[in-house]
Amino acid sequence: MKVVILDDADAVASYGADIFREQLQAKPASVFGLATGSTPLKLYRELIESNQQGDISFSEVRSFNLDEYMDLPPEHPQSYRYFMDEEFFKHIDIDRSNTHVPPGNADNPLTACREYEGAIAAAGGIDIQLLGIGRNGHIGFNEPTSCLASRTRVKTLTEETIADNARFFSEGETQPQLSITMGIGTIMEARLVVLLATGESKAEAIKAMVEGPVSAWCPASALQMHPATVVIVDEAAASALSNPEFFKHIERHNQALLARIKA
Repeated sequence: MKVVILDDADAVASYGADIFREQLQAKPASVFGLATGSTPLKLYRELIESNQQGDISFSEVRSFNLDEYMDLPPEHPQSYRYFMDEEFFKHIDIDRSNTHVPPGNADNPLTACREYEGAIAAAGGIDIQLLGIGRNGHIGFNEPTSCLASRTRVKTLTEETIADNARFFSEGETQPQLSITMGIGTIMEARLVVLLATGESKAEAIKAMVEGPVSAWCPASALQMHPATVVIVDEAAASALSNPEFFKHIERHNQALLARIKA
């Protein structure tokens, strides 16, 4: 697990966006696993700008989102399909038919979960999986106690996650209690995982994920076992780590090595 500690949220977004830009330049027909929420927004805006300037293209890209609320139609303002369309897909040259979000309003959600797994496999697997992390260590909607080998499935949301997301719903509006989410096992099959976290509220989750132990109580800790995970955090999100200076030392040497290779 590579941990990169940067000054602020803007630097986190730029570092993450560079990874996607380099991937697109090397493999235009990449398969991306995407995430919703406030954390990846700045990264998406950087990629939109790069696309509109002609530096990168998404015309051959296929994407699979991590999760979706159950029982929300795609056009609902709080659905993750709506979020992705409004915040990202409408602003880039991606073929919308190549963008996939778990169908939260499927007649048979169990069948829909199996079909989603099949679609990822048929696409050749995910090249880069983008993640955020919940305050309780969840990735996607894989809440604490989730099986670390789980596949795409229906999950009940914890009271903590429901409370964290309540601000997005109007007063009196019914808030979903269930979701469809990629499983941890599905996420672990991505060739590269990029996890972003900013702000002090994520500090304890980052500590639990990075320093362990690997446990279902912190689902993100499974990423310790992934062969290629990059965790990109700002100073606030790194503040609970036992030795953040160690990770900064490693990154300085990594950047020096990359500069020497490129020279």
